[in-house]
This record gives sequence, C-alpha cells and structure tokens, in this order.
Amino acid sequence: MKTVLVTGGAGFIGANFVPYWVNKYPDYRIVNVDKLTYAGNLDNLGECEKAPNYRFVEGDICDASLVDRLFREYDIRGVVHFAAESHVDNSISGPRAFIETNLVGTFTLLDAARNYWMEKPHQAKAGYEGCRFHHISTDEVYGALGETGFFSETTPYDPSSPYSASKAGSDMLVRAYHRTFGLNVTVSNCSNNYGPKQHPEKLIPKIVSNALSGKDIPIYGDGKNVRDWLYVLDHCKAIDLIFHHGKSGETYNVGGHNEKNNLEIVDALCSILDERRPRADGKSYKEQVVFVKDRPGHDRRYAINADKITSELGWKADENFAGGIAKTVDWYLEHLKK
Repeated sequence: MKTVLVTGGAGFIGANFVPYWVNKYPDYRIVNVDKLTYAGNLDNLGECEKAPNYRFVEGDICDASLVDRLFREYDIRGVVHFAAESHVDNSISGPRAFIETNLVGTFTLLDAARNYWMEKPHQAKAGYEGCRFHHISTDEVYGALGETGFFSETTPYDPSSPYSASKAGSDMLVRAYHRTFGLNVTVSNCSNNYGPKQHPEKLIPKIVSNALSGKDIPIYGDGKNVRDWLYVLDHCKAIDLIFHHGKSGETYNVGGHNEKNNLEIVDALCSILDERRPRADGKSYKEQVVFVKDRPGHDRRYAINADKITSELGWKADENFAGGIAKTVDWYLEHLKK
C-alpha cells in the first residue's frame, strides 16, 4: 500500500481533499499531519475516522524530528502539501507565523523528502524513483492585475502581503529542490476556493454567518475587488491529476473561470439566503451590507489562465458558479445550526 503524507488536511481545502482521496484510492494510505491551529477542524474529517487507509497525526511541519519520523515509520512515497497560514489579514497583524509555517515548514518537508527518497543529487534511491512532492500555492504570488489579462505560469512574481510573499518564497524553495537535488516536485497555484468546510473568517462563510445572525455584513473598500472563484472539489480533482500525471518540475495554474467582485458575491449569497432562510421582517439580507476601510495592500484583481492544465492534463472545472454557490450556502445552512 503506497503511503502519501498530506499536510494541513484538517484545513479547508485539505478537509475536502482527504475524503476525496481516501474514497477514490483505497490502495493508498493517507497520513494526515495537522497542527490543529484555529484553522484546523477534525470535525470536517468525520467521514474518514474509521477508514482503514487513513491515519491522523497531530503535529507541526516545522518539527524536523517529527517529519523525519513520519517518513520512516510510514515509508512515505508522496507528499501533498497544503499546510499554510493563509489569512491575509492575519499576515498583516502577525507575519511571523507565516514565515515559520510557510517557509520553514515547507523547507522541513522538502529536506525530509530529499533525505528519505534521494541517494544523492539527481539520483533517487532504488524503489523510490516515482516519489513525488506536490506543493499547493496561490495566485496571490503574482500580485495584482489590471482590468484585463490573466496570470499564467510564467507571470513574474510580485507579492503584495506577508502571506503572498511567504508563499512565493515557499514556491521558490520547491523549485530549487528540483533544480539542485532533482527532487520530483510539482507546484499548483490556485485561484480563490469556495465550498463546504471553509473557516468562518473567510468571505463567503462570514457573509452567511453574519447575515443569519443579524449582524453587519462587512465589505472592504468599494467591494469591487475581483477574484476568480474555484469550487473546492474541482481543485481537489486538479491536484489528483497533477500528482499522478503532471511533469516533474512544472507549475500548473488552476482557476475556475468565474470572475466575480465582492459585490457580486454578497449579492448572490443574500439572494440565496432570502429564498432559503428569509428574514423575519421580510427585508433582504442585502440591507445588512456595510462598507469598511480597505485593508493595506489589497490587490484589485486576480484571474487565472488555466490553459496549461487543461491542454496537458485534460482538467476542467465541473461546477459552474451558480450551482457551486448554492451547494455552498446549503452546506452552511446545515452546519451553522450545530
């Protein structure tokens, strides 16, 4: 049984990815290591608890002795690396944790993989030739776009926040381990994910939660910041394809082809809530929207060109925005009651 180490599997994307892989690949053993910070929630992995091919380990990816032990104990043959500090606002108020987790943690994992899989630079140990390290990153490393254009895999990096700078640095470390040591790596840079299990600090769950609680729905600036929205299960399928069929050393951008500004997002969510869970006074949840001071360095627009992963690996997003956002709201309506 091939064992894959998943880092940060109790976070938003990881908690969608782990059940997807555990169910799809019964011949894989998934070892999920997560520090269980405020962003990790084991309740989101309840469907995996009794799966014979799943193990959970609470731990910090910056702990080199722990990471080395996991490689030896489970004979790790692949890594899917989600673990990261990812909330931009938190990176502005407290950047140190982002440097430690996103840079030091990624280095610790890369070095453990190199030591366990490689005989010497550019020569894998016998039987470990197919081992792969896949690193999940963000489109925020590219900075901001104007009103037109798209990020491609060759777009120069221009990060705006401590978060995106730390992710840019981790991407560079991954590429360096490929070029210097010949480590079998792939990188994916994704657009904004949405869907079930997202932490309540993020835009969509925060809008839903505040709306239902009768609180103000805060929108930064003028609300016209544009993001490309990707349904989380579509992202999981893309990672699956890249891990199994992507070319070593390559980067793949993953986007949903769903550009929406924050005003459009809040409008869509409030319209669904008006239908699914009407306010007692009959008014629209849109009346709770308030505009607040924009955050420092807030990028205006992101948009992904996903032609490479589509043409080379055959990936495409299965979920359109209307369907995905409705499923997302229904999930939160079910779980916010608990």
